[in-house]
Amino acid sequence: MITTRPGYPRWHTASAQGPRSLNADAVAAYAPAGGSGIAFALADGVGDDPAAARAARIAAAAAARTSVHKGPVAAVLAAQRAVREQTLGDAVLVVAMPAGPGGYRIAWVGDARAYAWDGTTLSRLTTDHTLAEFFRARHQPVTPRMEHVVTTSVRTAGVHEIGTTESATTGLLLTSDGVHKPLTGSGIRAVLAQPGTGAAELVDAALSRGGSDNATALYVEPLEVDSTTVRFPVAA
Repeated sequence: MITTRPGYPRWHTASAQGPRSLNADAVAAYAPAGGSGIAFALADGVGDDPAAARAARIAAAAAARTSVHKGPVAAVLAAQRAVREQTLGDAVLVVAMPAGPGGYRIAWVGDARAYAWDGTTLSRLTTDHTLAEFFRARHQPVTPRMEHVVTTSVRTAGVHEIGTTESATTGLLLTSDGVHKPLTGSGIRAVLAQPGTGAAELVDAALSRGGSDNATALYVEPLEVDSTTVRFPVAA
């Protein structure tokens, strides 16, 4: 789905069930009245069951509807409260909110990712909260299974465990592991470098490469440098 709204960047979302029994991924984007900016969120339910799918939907919706003035960490905590109150399921989550004249503030738990894309260069903004990354950072051996074991989640993360970063680039990509694991960075770059491509093409490419999970992407197109018709809303 491609969404446009006057005064805001254009963004795409796409999601596919893949070979799983259901789709436990979710995306959300929300721009409140008053032009304070759009919050973007992508969640991936932990597991392959209705509780996981419900947790992802609840987390993404709660995060996206958090005021951009409060910031993305507050959005993750809002998602945590909602998940704990409304479901027994759990999810991983990445949230992006506007910062400055065209960048983003990012917060995440688990292995949902954010990338910056300027039309030429893809930069990974987040570091997976997985057992593999934990041991890799300590120069210890890593097994393939560790790549799939998350060390933080919406339900369990303490505020000090929530990852944060910022990007000055207007182009943004949020992905579930069903996209970034089959494609890797080079595969994502190859897709986005083709004119007219976005979230749908990334999801299709991930599944065509043998992806075995739900595959979901949220892609915000980079603004033209000389654009005079679109301004990225800035939080006060």
